[in-house]
Amino acid sequence: MRRFAYLGLIAYALISVYPFVWMVSGAFKSRTEILEGDLLPREPTLDTLITTWGQLHFFDYFLNSLKVTAMTVAGVLVVYSLASYAFAVLDFPGRRFLYWFFVALLFVPGITVLLPVVILEKNLGVLGTHLGLVLPFVNGTAPLTVLLLTNSFRSIPRELREAARSDGAGEARIYWSVYLPLSKPAHITIAVLTAVPTWNEYVLTRVSISDKALYTLPLGLESLISSEVPRYNEVMAASLIIVLPVIALFLLLQRYFVTGLVGAIKG
Repeated sequence: MRRFAYLGLIAYALISVYPFVWMVSGAFKSRTEILEGDLLPREPTLDTLITTWGQLHFFDYFLNSLKVTAMTVAGVLVVYSLASYAFAVLDFPGRRFLYWFFVALLFVPGITVLLPVVILEKNLGVLGTHLGLVLPFVNGTAPLTVLLLTNSFRSIPRELREAARSDGAGEARIYWSVYLPLSKPAHITIAVLTAVPTWNEYVLTRVSISDKALYTLPLGLESLISSEVPRYNEVMAASLIIVLPVIALFLLLQRYFVTGLVGAIKG
């Protein structure tokens, strides 16, 4: 019975990985060869990737995505790391209510607040700017980030805090020198969980950004697909450009990611 289960999982894995293989293969095909339907390119070429990267402004889209993602990750780590430390360690009125309020927001679908967010951004004068993307992205990560980081901070023995306080350290020093280093895997986990959806975000970006100079990678990909004559090899090349940084990020940080996720859940 177990053998059949393994065979089923292998079959599912092959089916799941096929679109990815086809995408990578298509990125190295010419415009005519990709229409022939073969899985692997007979005459692999880098021209498609070079054209997509240079002539189709994907380098500019890449820099825009990198800017928005970096600003979002930095904002999330600074704001919610401090908030989670307060929820985990400090005692103040309404702490439990505020904590569970943040956690309850996990059950609110993001699409339901899309229109209010757009109206608010218009009133604030940030609609159509990268800042208008970063602020909702930072806000949208609050529930999961607060949940994971608070649990991670709670898993740290309180005796360490008391020892630091007895040595004369204030809350800021305790946070920076004790809690932050010990929760490094959890912070890296949050960075990955924030970076990936921000890098791939399409809906809010599509609604907010109209200036082509501010396009991120998903909007650049959409412009290729919606052109009068879609060049599917360039679409595959653009998709590869989008997905490679995400894969590289996960492979680079997977050890910390798994450790941080497990530790936060246990905490």
